[in-house]
Amino acid sequence: MSASVTAAKPAPILLTLGDANGLGPELACRLLGGPEAGPCARPVALVGPESALVWHAAQLGLTPFWTRLEAGAVLADAAPGVYLLEPPRLAGLPVTPGQETPAGGLAAGETLEYAMTLLADHPDWGLVTGPLSKAALNAAGFAFPGHTEFLAERSGVGRKGVCMHLCGPVLRVSLVTTHPPLAKVPSLVTYDRVARCLALTWDHVRRLGVAERPIAVCGLNPHAGEGGLLGREDEDVVRPAVAAAVAKGVSAVGPLPADTLFYRAAQGEFSAILAMYHDQGLPPLKLLHFKDTVNVTLGLPFVRTSVGHGTAFELVGTGKAATSSLAAALALACRLTGGKECLRRPGG
Repeated sequence: MSASVTAAKPAPILLTLGDANGLGPELACRLLGGPEAGPCARPVALVGPESALVWHAAQLGLTPFWTRLEAGAVLADAAPGVYLLEPPRLAGLPVTPGQETPAGGLAAGETLEYAMTLLADHPDWGLVTGPLSKAALNAAGFAFPGHTEFLAERSGVGRKGVCMHLCGPVLRVSLVTTHPPLAKVPSLVTYDRVARCLALTWDHVRRLGVAERPIAVCGLNPHAGEGGLLGREDEDVVRPAVAAAVAKGVSAVGPLPADTLFYRAAQGEFSAILAMYHDQGLPPLKLLHFKDTVNVTLGLPFVRTSVGHGTAFELVGTGKAATSSLAAALALACRLTGGKECLRRPGG
């Protein structure tokens, strides 16, 4: 008789609440504790101030649906369910839901710092991040333009070692640059950055099992530079980086004119797109996937996904914000950490 094989225990997921006054706590309450929520298929730990959860649970008529843990290490042996890990500095934090304040930024920064200490010892765990305000984060003393840069530096990878990737059911888009002013973009589109993002995106689409189609690389300039007539960057930087990646086994084409490339990708021609800058790649993506965009940081030593929207202070407490992006971020984190599901819906 052959020996039985025990299935691997699903990795825990850390869900940071983001800005305590933004949408993160509300969406977490509605998705994980609301009337449509089913039992978790693995441990999910909310990381943030309990005061924010208590406020929203009361507004939604929910009893506390989380179990408080006093030490993050306990999560390794926890049964499937929803837990709370509150960073010590956030105990009793006063919350003002819907208002952008330094206290909300402090909560966002402290939850990330706390999560990073756990992920350093447990890189097999997944991280899902709730939205933060860049202004509030900086006002609280965390000098980073966003999650991507924060996690890259705190993990030791560095900003040049990661690639920002966003996806929906149809389009997947990686970005060579993240949040610089547009005037600085051409100088930041370097051979090394293009090559690094292309390699990371290729690894990602292979992990997802969709690498039978090539990655399409956008040109930086209109019409991908028209052979240098409309700018030399595409011929001197982007094309050589793509050619070098192809020589190493990456399936990629480009640079291609961005004005037609996204239509072709939506028809199924490409597995992903590598765009040169934020507002080149994200408008088409969010046109199709505004409510279910997922943000993924490629190149980190652990899986990190996030909602594709911001704090939306004006929607906090109204019940109008969709939970679909958070649900998609949790689902993808589970898939990338070795599981097909995180939440079981009633009857599902």
